[in-house]
Amino acid sequence: MTTTPLVITSDDILLKLCNSVSHVLSSTTASQVTHAAMVQSITRTCLKPDLSCFSIFDGGFSGLVVINFSAPAAIEIYRSYMKQMGMPESELAFSHTSDEVGDVLSELMNQILGDFISKVNKQLQTSINQSQPKMLTINKELTISIDTNLDEAVARRVSFRTQNNHIFYLEFAMDKTEFIKLKDFDAEEEFNPDDLLAEHGQNHKGNKFKAKTSPLAQVMDKTIADEADDLLNELGL
Repeated sequence: MTTTPLVITSDDILLKLCNSVSHVLSSTTASQVTHAAMVQSITRTCLKPDLSCFSIFDGGFSGLVVINFSAPAAIEIYRSYMKQMGMPESELAFSHTSDEVGDVLSELMNQILGDFISKVNKQLQTSINQSQPKMLTINKELTISIDTNLDEAVARRVSFRTQNNHIFYLEFAMDKTEFIKLKDFDAEEEFNPDDLLAEHGQNHKGNKFKAKTSPLAQVMDKTIADEADDLLNELGL
C-alpha cells in the first residue's frame, strides 16, 4: 500500500509564522497574544497606520513580512515588554511615535523572525535569511505598498489580539511553493537555555526575559541602521 507524501503548503508556513508571533509576544510581555482562526487572502501587502514594521527574507523561498500595529496595541506591547525587563513605569513612553517604542517593536519582530526561521530551517530542512526589520510611523492618510519579486506570490492577512483586546495585523507574502516529505527524519530538538539552567538549580528568574533578547542598543547600532536604510532605498521608500 502506497503512503501519500506529506505536503507542506504556503499556508502551513504562514501558520508557523503566526505561532512564532503569538509565542514570542506572549512570552516576552507575560501576556496573552492570540491570532484569528481565519486568514484573509489579499492581493498585496501594505504598510498601514499607526506603526508598521517589515522585513524581507530569501533563501529556500522568498517573502515579505509586515506587521501593522495600531497605536494602542503598540503601546500595550511596548509597556508590557519593558516592565518585564524591569523598567519602572514612570520611565516608559506614552506615545506610539516615541523612538523607544519603535526600537522595542523592531527588536521584538527580530525575535519573531528568528524563532520562525529556526523552525523553518529545522522542520522543512531548508534555509532562509532575513533583512534587518525596519519600523516606520505611518500617517493615517498614507498607505505604502511594497513590491517584491516573488514567484506566483501568495499574500495573506491575519489579525492578532492582545490581552487587552487591541488589534494588530500580520501581512505575509511569499513564493507559491510546496515542501513534500519524501522520507521520515528526526527534526533537531529545540534548545531552551532556561531549561538547562533550571536543571542545574540556578536562580535566573530576574534574567528570564533578558536572556531571550539582544540589547536594545543593538537596534541602535550604526551598522544595522545603515543596512535598514539601504533596504528602504532598494524598495524606493
